Amino acid sequence: MPAPEAGPVGYTLIPPPGWELVPLREGTEDALRALVDTAVRDLPEELPRDRHTEARLALHKELNQAVRQAREAHAHSLYLPVRRVRGHLLAASFVVSERLAAPGAGPRDDLAAGLLRAPGAGREAEATEVDGTEGVRTEGVVAADPARGVEVESRHVDYVFPVPGPERGRWVTVSFSALTGDGARGELADALVGLFDAVMTTFRWSYA
Repeated sequence: MPAPEAGPVGYTLIPPPGWELVPLREGTEDALRALVDTAVRDLPEELPRDRHTEARLALHKELNQAVRQAREAHAHSLYLPVRRVRGHLLAASFVVSERLAAPGAGPRDDLAAGLLRAPGAGREAEATEVDGTEGVRTEGVVAADPARGVEVESRHVDYVFPVPGPERGRWVTVSFSALTGDGARGELADALVGLFDAVMTTFRWSYA
């Protein structure tokens, strides 16, 4: 393994059971088809065939919307639940993105310090560590945005931390969001946030 000073070439993490990765740079369509096939197989066998077709088309539309929004956020990986819970797919996801550059191109700590001082309206921030790299975790509730097809408020958690190595100004954001029937502040949302935090303890940088 090369010296860590060379910087990582990627990362690994362990998604929750029943969640799958959708790569956004290549292989996206194949991954979406596999996710739809898995989700439709979980439908009750007694459901009429035309309902299966409707569910397939609706899910494919929802997944494409999730992919589009992730790409707008410059994400390169999208993780989605594909196994049903009590007959329903969870309306949750998380994405891994690399910021193009830290604002101001200043010292490595500037972005983290700025997030801790001013995490954004309605959000709370705390210092955190991801695989030995110091960063910031922010959490809050995001209002509905009908213009983007989001009709209800959602719970959001972001981990922001620098890429280790000699190259400055490279930051990674891992962003989680969830829409739940009992509201963004309900027990299910709390449980999903806890699940995401557990996933982040498995994040590891990989080296060539």
